[in-house]
Amino acid sequence: MTVRRWREACTILAFLLPVLVVFGAFRFLPMLGAAGLSVADYRPGGEFEFAGADNYTSLLQDRIFLTSLRTTLTYVAIYVPLIVVVALGTALLLHSVPWGRGLFRAALFAPYVTSLVLSGVIWKWVLEPGGFLRSPSAVLPALAVVGVWKGFGYAMLILLAGIRNVPADCLEAATVDGASAWQRFRHMLLPSLRPAIFFVVVVETIGAFQVFDTVYVMTSGGPMQSSYTLAYLIYDYGFKYFEIGRAAAAGVVLWAIVLLVSLVQRRAFERNP
Repeated sequence: MTVRRWREACTILAFLLPVLVVFGAFRFLPMLGAAGLSVADYRPGGEFEFAGADNYTSLLQDRIFLTSLRTTLTYVAIYVPLIVVVALGTALLLHSVPWGRGLFRAALFAPYVTSLVLSGVIWKWVLEPGGFLRSPSAVLPALAVVGVWKGFGYAMLILLAGIRNVPADCLEAATVDGASAWQRFRHMLLPSLRPAIFFVVVVETIGAFQVFDTVYVMTSGGPMQSSYTLAYLIYDYGFKYFEIGRAAAAGVVLWAIVLLVSLVQRRAFERNP
C-alpha cells in the first residue's frame, strides 16, 4: 500500500471512528449483553446462574408468548401493506401537485415528528367512543391505522425521492404514445421505485415488529390480550415480573424473527424484478 493510500485509509477511519464507537457502545454491546442474559437465570439484586436453553424452551411452552407472537405477526401483516400503499399513493399525489409542494410535504410529514405518547392519547380519545379499542377483532386494525398515520410521512418522502428520479421526458414520451396512467405506473414508475419500496418495506417491517408505545398508551395489551405484542411481553417480563433472562430470550427471538423476515423480503424482491 502506498503512502497516499495509507493516509486516505487513516483519514476515512478517523471520520468513521466516532460512529463505530457509538454504534459499538449503544448497539453491539447491548446485543451481546442481551444474548448473555438470555441464557442466564437472573433477577435484579440476585446472582447470575447459567440456565442454558431453559429460557428459550420455557418461551416455546408459554401460551402467552405464542399468543403475543401471533398477535405481532397479524399486526405486521396489516400494517406494512397499508403503510406502503398509503405512502405510495400520497407520494404520487404530492408529485402531481403543481404548486405548494413544500407546504403539503411539511403538513403530511408533521405526524411523523409528533410524540408517540401524545398521538396515542389523542387517537385513544378519538377511537374509544366507537368501541374499536374494546373489540378483539378491531383493535389491531385500529392500532395499525394509528401507526400508519404516525409513520407514513417518512415513507412518503423516500418514495417521493424515488419518483423524482424517474426521467420526466420518458413519462411524457409514454403519454404521447398513448400509455395510460396505469401503464406508466406499472411499467415505468414501479420498476424504478423497487429499491425505494424495498427499503420502506424492510424499515416499516422492523418498526412493526417492535410496536410498543401505541399499544402501551392505547390498550395496554387488551382487550383480552388481543393487542399483546412481543415488545409488550418483553416489557412485562423485564420490568413487571423482573424475569430478566426470559425477557432477554424473548428479545433474541424477536431479533431472529426480524432478521429472517428481512432476508425473505430481500430474496422476494430479488426474484421478482
